[in-house]
Amino acid sequence: MHPIITISGTPGSGKSTIAQKLSEKLNAERIYVGAIRRELAREKGMTLEQLNEYGLTHPETDVDIDQKIAMQARQVAKKGPVIVEGRTQFHFIPESFKIFIKVTVEEGARRIWKQVQNAKEKKLRNEGEINSIIDLAADIKKRVENDKKRYKKYYNLDHTDESHYDLVIDTTDISAEQAASLILKTLPKLD
Repeated sequence: MHPIITISGTPGSGKSTIAQKLSEKLNAERIYVGAIRRELAREKGMTLEQLNEYGLTHPETDVDIDQKIAMQARQVAKKGPVIVEGRTQFHFIPESFKIFIKVTVEEGARRIWKQVQNAKEKKLRNEGEINSIIDLAADIKKRVENDKKRYKKYYNLDHTDESHYDLVIDTTDISAEQAASLILKTLPKLD
């Protein structure tokens, strides 16, 4: 079995960019749970925020996806290294090297705001209507609380508890490239 790296973290911390950079540098397949959830929201005619609210009473929107992704990651790891980007995957794949990437709410909101100014990126993110960075910061806080409620309810888990992780990186004042370099220096030797 090849290594599995799981990446969790806060909105706007650079998880996706870092996962992509690691995927390229390690020649690893990347599985992005956020894209799967965003697509599910679109299929249901919802924004991501609406899906998260719906998820408070519909566990399958989390549990089924999380279990499926963990099985998929283990299958991929039979052939080569894999990076799984998802807030709870460290819990479903305890044998993984577990990374938590965090950023202040203000900086996360600034980064997401910049990203959604591009119409294509805005559509991909499926965040709903965003009118200002201040509103976005409030939405991020609400989203984190919603995630915490769902994960506590379904998994008895606080994904923001940093003791779950092998490595915690604060990207508030560093670039995704710098964070990826730090991770590469810290990773156990990959077979």
